[in-house]
Amino acid sequence: MTSERKALTATAFATLLLVAFMMGANHVAARFAFNNGVDVVTAVSCRSAITAFVVGVLLWRQKASWATSTRDKKFLLFIGALIAVQSVCLYSAVARLPVALALLAFNTYPLATALWARILYGHRAERAVILAMPVMLIGLAMALDVLGAASGLGAAAHWSQIGAGIAFALAASATFGLAMVLTQHEVGGLDGRLRTFSTMGLVAVFAISGALSQGGFHWPTAMPGWWGLGLLTFLYGTAFTIMFTVLPRLGVVGNSAIMNVEPVFALVLAWALLDQAIAPIQVAGALLVVAAVMWLGLRKR
Repeated sequence: MTSERKALTATAFATLLLVAFMMGANHVAARFAFNNGVDVVTAVSCRSAITAFVVGVLLWRQKASWATSTRDKKFLLFIGALIAVQSVCLYSAVARLPVALALLAFNTYPLATALWARILYGHRAERAVILAMPVMLIGLAMALDVLGAASGLGAAAHWSQIGAGIAFALAASATFGLAMVLTQHEVGGLDGRLRTFSTMGLVAVFAISGALSQGGFHWPTAMPGWWGLGLLTFLYGTAFTIMFTVLPRLGVVGNSAIMNVEPVFALVLAWALLDQAIAPIQVAGALLVVAAVMWLGLRKR
């Protein structure tokens, strides 16, 4: 895998921003679904099954190779299980926190990735990651209002409200970081479309199985919930399809750091549509986290 970075064209830059917008909007739509009777497992089931179907059709039409070794299949199964856990945890965080804060806590996954790479493969974190780590943590502390000053509740009362959501978001970050490390080191040679199809298909299987074991799906109880469920599925599936079909043709790495402006889009959309507002100090912390993550992704290697 080459580390060469091509200059972004206006089209590529706009496409990356569109993907970030759709990913942020997907989580805002999810909150509408959760507020109207949909549970997390139902949302993950719909989103993953339809995305897997679309990517599978693309694989078939483009006559991509489906060849995998037994070792590849084992790692793909494990990665699929990790992404299933990550999906449930992240949507659980979105259901409990202001959407932007849930995404910010999740966006610490570059730190989790560096930690897993160190533990599993003995890779020392790059100097840039070490420098960015305290900046991200300070920004996250500001955004989450860890002392409860902005909320006026005090630390104990504030954490009683956000603690579970933050735990879910950080669990999503940890599992996603592990999935990224395993993908790079164990199945990085496979076609990206095939990895995506396998991952989304397995997530759908795990989520559907979980839903059925708990008495079935929980569908929306009001029209806003149906809109939310439909939009989160459409936005997520479309964003993933663009990432694995359009972006490679534009010469852009699929997980470009520019897409980490997703929490900013989510912050604006949640304010406009869900009436979720956070204090100015929290906005400053959010921008600090986003800036640190983008700097990590855009630095020269």
